[in-house]
Amino acid sequence: MSKWTGVLSMDLENRKGKTIAKRVFFQGAFKVMRPIYHDDSGKVCYYLLNPGGGYLDGDRYKMDISAEEGAKVTLTTQSATKVYKTPNNYAYQETVIYLKKGSYLEYLPDPLIAYQNARYKQKNVIHMEKGATFLYTDILTPGWSPNGDYFSFDSVQLITEINWDGKLGVFDHIKLTPAQQNLSGLGYMEGYSHLGSMIIISEQTSTSIIDEIYQSIETEEIDIKFGLSKLEVPGFSLRILGNSTQHIERVFTKCLHIINQKWFHRTPSSLRKY
Repeated sequence: MSKWTGVLSMDLENRKGKTIAKRVFFQGAFKVMRPIYHDDSGKVCYYLLNPGGGYLDGDRYKMDISAEEGAKVTLTTQSATKVYKTPNNYAYQETVIYLKKGSYLEYLPDPLIAYQNARYKQKNVIHMEKGATFLYTDILTPGWSPNGDYFSFDSVQLITEINWDGKLGVFDHIKLTPAQQNLSGLGYMEGYSHLGSMIIISEQTSTSIIDEIYQSIETEEIDIKFGLSKLEVPGFSLRILGNSTQHIERVFTKCLHIINQKWFHRTPSSLRKY
């Protein structure tokens, strides 16, 4: 396993209308639970698990996922990703996903919680063929600190790179370093404590569905700021500032419901973990 604290890789395929894993490998402090089929659509759901309970100094995790044509999969975590104090070296998570034409993948991890003096870097690299669909969310939540500060971590860096039909289509880079930035100021967190991001890539994206999602979020009677942008590749991105994980999750759930009902004429399954 060399430099990696935990490694996970899966190859998924569509077999007679049901998505199955033709290869699964995991080693170290990274595991995947048994497959779950929430309905009769053939889509499989896998829960990712870090048995160590959190990311510590110098931890390195790597995940490789491939979905063949027609494969449909939801990936989520069993609980929040907790990053603790990293006095010597930052914790690192790398994910590489390959999506063939006609495949569908949702990557919906629970929130990332960065505690006092934590340093964390995350890199997601997605390779998509035309005709594939990719849905991704993440939420950054401040961890507890003795003095009650929201931003007591040292640094959090989140990189998402999406390659569409062999060319770079999306590059999203968030880097928060409280000691060097006024995170409460304009252009950063603007007085909020939680940050949520959603990226949807699909050729089914239309101006009408983006407008519907925007109007739906506008009706929410919660204290958030958000921005919704159409991308150069088929898809859109959503950014949310809030003071509650539940508020951001509520908006994401509403968006996923609209997308699933409009594109697939179904209601997404609950990913309840308690």
